[in-house]
Amino acid sequence: MTWEFVGFWSMPAGRARWMMSHAQLPTPLPLGAGRVRVFFGARTAAQRSHIGYVELTITANGVREEHCPIEPVMSPGPDGHFDQHGVYPSCIVPWQTGYRMYYVGWTQGAEPPMFDAAIGLAESADGRAFARVSPAPLLARSVHDPCLVTSPHVYRDGERWRMTYVSGVRWSRDARGGLQSHYHIKAADSADGITWQRRGQVAIDFADGETNIARSAVWRAGPAEYHMWFGYVQATVGMYRLGYAHSRDGERWVRRDDLAGITLDDRHATTMQCYPAVFELDGEVYLLWNGDGNGRAGFGVSRLRRHRRE
Repeated sequence: MTWEFVGFWSMPAGRARWMMSHAQLPTPLPLGAGRVRVFFGARTAAQRSHIGYVELTITANGVREEHCPIEPVMSPGPDGHFDQHGVYPSCIVPWQTGYRMYYVGWTQGAEPPMFDAAIGLAESADGRAFARVSPAPLLARSVHDPCLVTSPHVYRDGERWRMTYVSGVRWSRDARGGLQSHYHIKAADSADGITWQRRGQVAIDFADGETNIARSAVWRAGPAEYHMWFGYVQATVGMYRLGYAHSRDGERWVRRDDLAGITLDDRHATTMQCYPAVFELDGEVYLLWNGDGNGRAGFGVSRLRRHRRE
C-alpha cells in the first residue's frame, strides 16, 4: 500500500484565543460528496487544549476549507477533573441517530513533563455539538495501564465494539534525571461501547530501542483483513515515525513498518510524522496525520493509491 499526498490544512493561528497553535490528533467524520469534518485539538498560549473542527472538501487539486467555527466544540473540564488541563478528540463512531466521540482528557503531573491522561465519552445528535456523557472518565489508569490511557481508536466489528488505545506502562529517568514516558498499544472490547473489558492484551509492543508507541488507526478492509497505522519513537531518533501492522482477526497483529506506505516529506513532516487516522469517503481511503511539532502547523491528508471500494 502506498499513500499519496493530497493536501495540508494550515492551522489558522490566532483566529481565536483557544486556537493559538496546533491541530493535533485530527479525527475524521466523513460527510460524503467529497466533504469531511475533521476535529482536532488546538492549544491556547498557555498550552491548554480545546477541541474544534474544520469542514474540508477534498478535490483532485488538494483540500479546501469550507467552514471552521470560531467557538470550540469542547473545552477543558473544571478544576480537579480528569480533563482539567485539556481535551483532544480521538475517534468518532456513528451511534443510533447520532455520534459518539471518544476523547482524551489530561492533567499535568507534579513534575514536568509527567502528565496523566484518561478517556472520556461525549455524544452528539448532529455531529457538531458534543456534550460529555459524564464528568468522570470512561477509562482511566488500571492494573494493566498503571500510568495513563489515551488516544483510543474505537470501531464496530459486527455486534462487537473494539478499541485499540495507548497504555502508559512506566516513566524512567535518564542519566541527568530527566523523565521519559513509556507507552504502547493495548486492546479492549465491549458489548455496548460503554463498559470495556481490559485484559492487558498488547496489540503493538515495543521494538528494541523504542520508548513510545502512540495513537493507532485501524481500517477493516474486509473479512479477515485488518490494517493498523500508528506512531512510534525510536530512542536513537527521538521523533515520531509512522508504523504499520496487519491482522486476520483484529487481535493478533503482525508488525511491518516497512509497509506503512508513507514517509517524511520536505515541507510538512521534515522531522516527524504522527497521530494517524484512517477513513473512507466516496469509495476512497484517506489518511490524516500530523507533522512537525506534533501538528503545530496543521494536519496533512493523503489518499491510498489505486484503491477503490466497490
